[in-house]
Amino acid sequence: MRLKKADLKDFLDEKALQYNQPKFIEDDPIQIPHRYSVKEDIEIAAFLTAIISWGNRKMIIKNASKMMDLMGNAPHDFVMNHSHNDLSTLDGFVHRTFNDIDFKQFILSLHHIYKNHGGLEQVLQIEDGRNDYREAIHHLKSVFFEIPHPQRTMKHISDPLKNSTAKRINMFLRWMVRTDQTGVDFGIWKSHHPAHLSCPLDVHSGNVARKLGLLKRKQNDWKAVQELDKNLRKFNPQDPVVYDFALFGLGVFENF
Repeated sequence: MRLKKADLKDFLDEKALQYNQPKFIEDDPIQIPHRYSVKEDIEIAAFLTAIISWGNRKMIIKNASKMMDLMGNAPHDFVMNHSHNDLSTLDGFVHRTFNDIDFKQFILSLHHIYKNHGGLEQVLQIEDGRNDYREAIHHLKSVFFEIPHPQRTMKHISDPLKNSTAKRINMFLRWMVRTDQTGVDFGIWKSHHPAHLSCPLDVHSGNVARKLGLLKRKQNDWKAVQELDKNLRKFNPQDPVVYDFALFGLGVFENF
């Protein structure tokens, strides 16, 4: 399906409006952080939910909900004030390849980030006038694992400098940074700007983007993310990732 540029923008705007609605929350993992009202609770709930967001969406929501339950539904308090015995309550947790070893390390690393680095919002700041989060996500991974950690856990945070799409971190960033009147994304990171966001590229959004002529690169990697960024920013330079709703909705709900 190839449309003229103006027609394609109209089509994407229409689809983004269709899916960027409160009803979207009902079946999406973003519902987990929407349970909270305190900034740090939202951040941590969103980060942990995003990290396990691959596979069946119902299972993602179920297991992210279980994560919150295991932390007493007070994620920031648990991260900052847990005891060694508290960590044992996480024993047996598993979501695909993310298990209790990983979960415990994530709690320890998040504690480190909030205690010593000013929190996730600060760690993911874009530096040096860059216009995307490539270096910032790499920095997050470096800070996350600068404390003792099991080697196996490192695979759960992707690194764009190794050409990963970093889909889950980009989705988390969309949740934290984008803000509009619909109330789906949170927009609580006021020191960040949505113009710098990248689309969370996965099989669905990648296939739709290729069918629409927005992406020529065949594999899903950071180079593909940059190509898609370039094209989406032509349509909406200030909020390019609003089109994530269009690409995702067309792929998942319409089998486009």
